[in-house]
Amino acid sequence: MKVSKSIPLAEITLRRYERPYNMPRRELIKKLCLSVGLLQPGDSRDVIVDVFQVLLDNKEMNSKEIEKEVINQRKRQKLALVGVAGSNIRRQLKRLKDLYLVENNENIYRINENDKLINIFEERIENFYLKSIVSRVKEYFRAIK
Repeated sequence: MKVSKSIPLAEITLRRYERPYNMPRRELIKKLCLSVGLLQPGDSRDVIVDVFQVLLDNKEMNSKEIEKEVINQRKRQKLALVGVAGSNIRRQLKRLKDLYLVENNENIYRINENDKLINIFEERIENFYLKSIVSRVKEYFRAIK
């Protein structure tokens, strides 16, 4: 008997946290990553926060420059150098890209269209990605009689 796997075409995790008052910048970025499922609650490996912050603080960089800056940033903040291998940095960049937050062209990465994060969220995630997921879930609700 052959068992088929149900692989989602798209998925997103959304979590609600306290309002973002008086938080240091890294903590704000970490809460955003937690809020959209890029980071799991309790994860000790949070290098995606640094990758995202490096891209937010710089216009355009290649993956090697991002890796170098992430290492420097973690050293400055006295954080463990966990997850800073080039292969993991590229994996985190892909995760940011899959959520439409980052784009790349010939190994040069930047925030999508150098746009504001709220615009990216509203246009690409809320109005396109989330809407398509909700629409499909509704189809399943309707199909069950």
